[in-house]
Amino acid sequence: MTERASGAQPAGQARRAGAGIVDAHQHVWDLTARPQPWLELAGNEPLLRNYSEADLRPLAAAAGVTATVVVQTVTDPDETPELLALAAASDLIAGVVGWADLESAGLADALAALSEQPGGHLLRGIRHPILIEEDPDWLRRPAVLAGLAAVGAAGLRYDLLLPPDILPAAAEAGAACPGLMFVLDHLGNPSVGARPDELWMTDIRRLAALPNTVCKLSGILGEPPPAGAGPAGRDRRDGVAHLVPYYETVLAAFGPDRLMFGSDWPVCTLSASYADVVAAAEALTAGLSPIERAAVLGGTARRVYRLR
Repeated sequence: MTERASGAQPAGQARRAGAGIVDAHQHVWDLTARPQPWLELAGNEPLLRNYSEADLRPLAAAAGVTATVVVQTVTDPDETPELLALAAASDLIAGVVGWADLESAGLADALAALSEQPGGHLLRGIRHPILIEEDPDWLRRPAVLAGLAAVGAAGLRYDLLLPPDILPAAAEAGAACPGLMFVLDHLGNPSVGARPDELWMTDIRRLAALPNTVCKLSGILGEPPPAGAGPAGRDRRDGVAHLVPYYETVLAAFGPDRLMFGSDWPVCTLSASYADVVAAAEALTAGLSPIERAAVLGGTARRVYRLR
């Protein structure tokens, strides 16, 4: 483990250095309001129940998380107004990343209408899960690029949820839309193994070379060590040693001012508790300076998403 990932700062330093930890990526859903078809995929069965802000609140408080960004889960136009209303009534949820049809000619009007909804002032970004698109060139479509430009013109961010082989297309979209800030979710979803894939590392660096890109330290934080990694020692950082090469790749590429923590709760509970995911982020960032660590664990998200 390198020095940046194995420093001796105590856990909770970011809580003292800043305004508490910001969880830049969490979800809620109510199966009585609408189905969540992705929960029926193999392996997701434990998540087939309702998850609410009330469920997250005590977990966040115990972990020192004082603000969150709630992110869309389905491509349903009715979900985003519900998330905005939820955020407006919450002192925990500080921003919303919703969904809108990027290929719609009426996207600008749809975004304006969302801003006029109750809680519309808390809309901070849009996400369309590229993971569900069968077309590998979806991000290269002229209609999609026009939609991305409209998102930027509305003063919003765009969250990139994609498989790693779409990272080159994401870099092209970022270059084509310099007025839009792109937020890469979950490090681009690399497969966590004995070592990072060289192509993923190259593509991450290419994306990070664009000034209008940032990355969420999310998605991998609950990943267990690969089989045969050996038992952890007494140091609590031993439990995240397998994540260090991935973390250090994005840290070197984006820097702490363009890297933000996200839990991906409740999806993370498939492999780790909320407390464990926050602890993993704290452990990985322990070697940073107090200012750098406070950026990753809160400051970057507050600045990028312009949280209250």
